[in-house]
Amino acid sequence: MSDARNYATQLIEAPSVTPATGLVFDVMEAQLAPLGFEIHRFRRGSGPADSDEAPVENLFAIRKGPEGSRHLAFAGHLDVVPPGEGWASAPFAPEIRGDLLYGRGAVDMKGAIACMVDAVAQVPQDHGTISFIITGDEEGPALHGTRALIDFMREHGHQPDLCLVGEPTSVNRLGDMMKIGRRGSVNIWLEVEGVQGHVAYPHLADNPLPKLVAMLAELEALVLDEGTDWFQPSNLEITHISAPNPAHNVIPAKAEARISIRFNDCHTGAELSERVSQIAEKHGGKARPIISGEPFLTPPGEFSDIIAAAVKDVTGIEPEPSTSGGTSDARFLRSVCPVIEFGLCNATMHKRDEAVALADLDALSRIYEAIAKAVLAGK
Repeated sequence: MSDARNYATQLIEAPSVTPATGLVFDVMEAQLAPLGFEIHRFRRGSGPADSDEAPVENLFAIRKGPEGSRHLAFAGHLDVVPPGEGWASAPFAPEIRGDLLYGRGAVDMKGAIACMVDAVAQVPQDHGTISFIITGDEEGPALHGTRALIDFMREHGHQPDLCLVGEPTSVNRLGDMMKIGRRGSVNIWLEVEGVQGHVAYPHLADNPLPKLVAMLAELEALVLDEGTDWFQPSNLEITHISAPNPAHNVIPAKAEARISIRFNDCHTGAELSERVSQIAEKHGGKARPIISGEPFLTPPGEFSDIIAAAVKDVTGIEPEPSTSGGTSDARFLRSVCPVIEFGLCNATMHKRDEAVALADLDALSRIYEAIAKAVLAGK
């Protein structure tokens, strides 16, 4: 049995709803320091707690190996989503029931971070350099987290050769999937201005709703692509429609909508934003895009082979290389070095009664240990 269970329990006990600061980072520092890691902690953001500029804590820890040795980074986040109501036990009072450890963050992703810590404890320092890239802002706006850590690494010359992100990638059982890339994401706010008026006198008003409906119909009919060898087709989804208007006999003055596009490497966020903006203007509206990330792919090769071999050795199965699902901070880390995501089963992430199988914690710790030793050995 690994120590990952104890590490996970300690991390879950430290409440860390995004944006996370303080106690949970104290706990992780206390776990890493005895293993010979040099710890750097800093905060970014200075706005109110409920704003995108709320203070965020970040931790970079490094244990240097021999000069010229390879450098593997483990990356993840200690912040969690709000627990919500209706838990069978307190979300930040971890509890073992049967074969499961319950608590917010058990899967996403304090459990994986605990496995990383336990794994590196089994890797001698003379094997090579290991670092931890840990943020408190992945579940939030992601403005002052991993991006700030990347700036720190570049400033201090700590660029890793490879990076493993511990997001919960497994679907039906531990080890059945790893993420070798992710689609990009852009959210676009749409607005059409009109002229308010009485419904009985439409010639004295300008109804923005038909224009918005026509705009959305054209956007909904778009076929962005048919997918690629490694990516599923890009999809555009209407996520919000609004025309604030409490009266039944008034033509509204404004109509608004929001769309979200998840796109593969046939596109860029800027290109899609411009395309949507042109359609919006055609129908008398405006578009305001926010690009959350661009698509990326770490082509199958040495790194994915190492991960697959470690997973098969521990679990007996081969992970499927995939680019499916949402986004993660790997979208930022890919600018530093090749990055792959691999972690626990994702069935209960963001749900009440989030839980991880105790056996999976032990197994993932052994997988991470094998990955680290193989990467640092250059195998």
